[in-house]
Order: sequence, then C-alpha cells, then structure tokens
Amino acid sequence: MVFRKLPGVSASGMGLRLSQKFVFLLFLSGLVTLCFGALFFLPDSVRLKRIFMSKTEIQPVTVGSGSENDAREHLKRPREQDHPRGVTSAKETSGGGARPKGLGRKRPTSYEATEERLPGGKAQEDLTQSGSNVEVEKATLSDHAAGLDAFSHKKFQKCLLKPMLGRDGGKPGDPKTSERREKIKEMMKFAWDNYKQYAWGKNELRPLTKNGHIGNMFGGLRGASIIDSLDTLYIMGLLDEYNDAKEWVRTSLDLTSNGEASLFEVNIRYVGGLLSAYYLTGEELFKNKVLQLGQKLLPAFNTPTGIPRGVINLGSGTSWSWGWSSAGSSILAEFGTLHLEFIHLTELSGDPVYTEKVMNIRKLLNKIEKPQGLYPNFLSPVSGNWVQHHVSIGGLGDSFYEYLIKSYLMSDKTDEDAKQMYYSALEAIEANLVQKSPGGLTYLAEWRGGILDHKMGHLACFSGGMIGIGADDGAPDKRQHYLDLAAEITHTCHESYDRSATKLGPEAFRFDSGAEATATRLSDRYYILRPEVIESYMYMWRLTHDPKYRDWGWEAVEALEQHCRVESGFSGIRDVYTMTDSHDNMQQSFFLSETLKYLYLLFSDDDLLPLEDWVFNTEAHPLPVVHKSCMQDRSPQDKMLSG
Repeated sequence: MVFRKLPGVSASGMGLRLSQKFVFLLFLSGLVTLCFGALFFLPDSVRLKRIFMSKTEIQPVTVGSGSENDAREHLKRPREQDHPRGVTSAKETSGGGARPKGLGRKRPTSYEATEERLPGGKAQEDLTQSGSNVEVEKATLSDHAAGLDAFSHKKFQKCLLKPMLGRDGGKPGDPKTSERREKIKEMMKFAWDNYKQYAWGKNELRPLTKNGHIGNMFGGLRGASIIDSLDTLYIMGLLDEYNDAKEWVRTSLDLTSNGEASLFEVNIRYVGGLLSAYYLTGEELFKNKVLQLGQKLLPAFNTPTGIPRGVINLGSGTSWSWGWSSAGSSILAEFGTLHLEFIHLTELSGDPVYTEKVMNIRKLLNKIEKPQGLYPNFLSPVSGNWVQHHVSIGGLGDSFYEYLIKSYLMSDKTDEDAKQMYYSALEAIEANLVQKSPGGLTYLAEWRGGILDHKMGHLACFSGGMIGIGADDGAPDKRQHYLDLAAEITHTCHESYDRSATKLGPEAFRFDSGAEATATRLSDRYYILRPEVIESYMYMWRLTHDPKYRDWGWEAVEALEQHCRVESGFSGIRDVYTMTDSHDNMQQSFFLSETLKYLYLLFSDDDLLPLEDWVFNTEAHPLPVVHKSCMQDRSPQDKMLSG
C-alpha cells in the first residue's frame, strides 16, 4: 500500500504530532488516575463513592419514600405468619400514623414490619463506611488486647461481695414459696424442651404450628432463644439444658452473618446474653464469641455525630436508619441502651473504643437543649438535633432512662455523670408526665410538644422497678418519696392486669373518657408474654419484702398457665379481655430470658444474683457491678468515666 504524502506536511512534522499525542494521552491518563485516587482515598469521598460503587458495597440509608404516615401504614399491615398485633393504632405524631410497639426495651421478633427496609426511599447523606474500617477496628482491638493482661475471671469472682448464686441457689426456706419457684422452673423446662424439639437453632418457637421462626431482625444470626436462655437455665440449675445450649454456641453460632440487623436487639439479646453467660460460668467460649460480635457493631457509630444508626449489616458494616423513623433519625431507647454492654466489652477486651462510643453519646446529650428537661424519642445522627418533641417512658424511650441509673449502679456508684442525668430526667418526668387518675391511680402519660396523651404502655411498667432501685441514691429527703412513687406505678400496672378477664395486661391502657388502666382500642388488647410488670414486682419485693408482690406474681403465673400455655410451648394472646383465647403462635425469646427469670427471682431468696453485685440489662441478662477498688488495676474505662 502506498501512503499519499499530504501537501505542506513534512515527515518530521508528522513525527512531532505523534509525540504530542503520546504526551497528551500520558497526561490525561495521569489526571484520571489522580481523580480516582482522590475519589477512593480522600477522607470525605464517601458521597462520591456512592455514585460509582455497587449497591452491595454501599447501601443507602432509607427514610420512607412517601410521607411518614405512609411508612407507618406500611408497618401496620402484619404478615399472616407473624404476630398480628405488632403495631398499635396510637398516633405517633401530631400528623398521625401508627407507632411500632416494642421498640426500645424489647421488640417482639414476630414484628416483621420494622425488620424490613422500606422500598424506594430517599438516600441520606454521610453513609457509614464499611470494609476497610472494619479491618482497622479489628486491628485496633487486637493491638489493645495484646498490650493488656487478659481479664481474669477468678479475680472477678473474688471481687464479688457475695456468692453469685447464694448459699443454696437462692432456695427459699418457706415451703409454699419453694413450691412456687419449682413451678417456674417447670415452666422454663417445658418452654425450652419444646423449643429444642421443634425449633432448635431457629430464633423462636411457633408452638401452635410446631416449627421455628427466624425473622430478619438479627441480621442472619440464629439461636436467639438459645442465647437468651443461657443464664436462665444456669441459675435455675437446669444444667443438662444449659450444656446443650453451650454446645450449640460452640458448634453452630455463626457470626459471619451478612444480614441487616437491629443494633439494639443484637446488643441486648446476643451481646448481653453472651456477656452474662461468661460472667456466670467463666467459659472462655462465651467471651471469645461476644468480643467477635462486639467488633461487628462498631461501624454503626461512624456517623457525623457518633450517634449510631438503628440498622447495621453485620457483614459489610454499612448502617442506616429505620425506614419508618422520623426523618431518618435514631431512636432514643436504641442508642441509649448500649452503655452497660459496651462498658463490659471494654472490661473484657481491654479496648477503650467501646467505652468511647457510648461516652460520646452522653457528651452529645448533655450538650444539646432538652425541652422542659425531657428527652424526645427521635434524634438526627447527622445534625445531632431532636427531630420532633415526642417523649415516652414506654416504647421508643424507655430503656434509655433504665440504663442511666443502672450505669451508675454498675459503676459501683462512681459514674456521677449517669447519676446526674438520671435524677435530672426523673425530675422532669415527675414535673411533666406523672399523673393521677380520678380513681387515684398514678401513671406516666406521653408528652407531645407540651400536650399530654393519657395512656401508658405495658413497656412503661418497668419504671416502677427502675424508680425503686434508684430511690436510695437521690436526695436523702426524697428516698421515701421515690419508693412511694415506685409502689404507686407498680400498683397501677397490676391494676391493668387485674381489670382484664384473663388477669394479663394489655399492650397499652388509657386514662381518659372514663377509662382507667384499661385498653380502649382493639389494637392495644394483646399480650405477647411481656415481662415488665413482673420485673417491677421482683424489684419491689427485694426492696420492701411486701408479700403482695409475690401474690401478684403468682396471679400472673396462674394466668400464663391458663391462657398462654399450649400443647407445645407458650404463646401470646390477641385479646386479654376475652376468655376465648386466640393465640398468636409465638414463644418470644424474652419470655425465656425475662418473664420466667424475673418470676424465678421473685420466688427466690435475695442472695441469688444479689443487687449489690449485679445489674440486669434490659433483656434481664445479669451483668456484674465493676468494683473498682478491687479491679482498678485493669479498668481502661475508669479514666474516661472520671474525666
């Protein structure tokens, strides 16, 4: 082939242009490389990463695609296979909408609606970074742990003021009380045996259909009922059953999950359950597992404020807010119910990062303004501001307050910041929420920007016990006042049980339009084996030894046996006001962890898990008081708490 020579262009000229092209292409490729390097390695590149990276690498935070009401209406529609009363029809905001119940202290795992991310939705800025961050956190933990002496369980036992299981396992001398305690133990064995037969390794038992339930709330983790039952089985002396549970943890608890989990639920059930199992038994298996799991929760805190988002992918570390949550906010009871467990993760690992995370939450809450001294339920993890002024001591707010007083008690009464926050909050609650009905019942209303909603949820009934255990450490002249207030609230919650046909309490009860301690809405009439009322009975018994609390507890046992015990386990019921039982086909894991444990403790001597040495997390997992005078040579969180 012959190339024609272009007129006016020499060979040397053509060679020069080729060189220029080569230089230009080299410069262009360098520029592209520089841009992509900045995109992926500069600290503030996460928003740009969203443009280029796949959804499997970075998942958007979901805030409902439509209005907040639309999101909640989506949540109201139950799935046929799940508990039909997972949501009440109570208005969430002044704009309406339904509030999911159980968020806060415990959400029923049958409540699938909030376990799913709503489709569509607006992506929120400042996503949690994953991948390399997780590896960095792991490396940091290893570095800290390598530089510190391993936690000594033998030394820990010597630091306890009293034997953890008492003189004789807490067995009462009174034959009647002892017989009742044995009945609780039989109920636990019955619930456990049926779970093992029909749902082993699943999260919960469906006793009517005799199969297991998994759900999405734990991000692919399995065996929630096993982890929740470890300490209950151990303290009841059901050692064969405990050993079966321990062996399952050894061989089958898989922490490599890549699912989307509730940070709150995984923390209170799995982290809390494994921590208490370790402290009670000294089995290194539980310590190793809980430290692995703790690392997986840390990326949820990678937000502009350090306030964690409510949902985390345990594999990638990506986190986002609940789709129904107001404006992509985090929930007070969820980010406020981490402190007890995270302090103990630091205690066992020697890594202060866990304490740093929860202390940062404290610092932010202390800094921002609180309306009337109250803590609203929704907080933006991006701006650090309250999203709306809805206050509840029931769902969405409850266990935040519980963890303040328990943080103080667990610190061997040295955490002055927690103490100050708790009593200031209690003062605001008394000034704004505590009400007296025409019939003389004391209750805790909800507060919506200054307007009271005269209802109280079953979840709020824990507050009798909470106020009781904090009575001694407030102002000396208020000790009896707080004990009286605790007793009055516990009495009101007992009335909610006593005024129903089944002698079991509804999910929520009202004090308006002539109603007192009674559910006036069909959507509030269900009972899902909740423990909060019995929890307050147990604390009030230990504080006062008034026999009425044991009598009330036995009434609950008889009602559970009559209405909730079925052929293959225990089930919640849909309507406490009718004697024709309609079961929901769910044996909640918290029934094994809390309801039966609190009943067992109620009918035991006080030296079984004495309150001088133990606090109970919001899933009733006992965690030890950190006696600093004894353990001070290895408490990495001490300086942070005092500073």
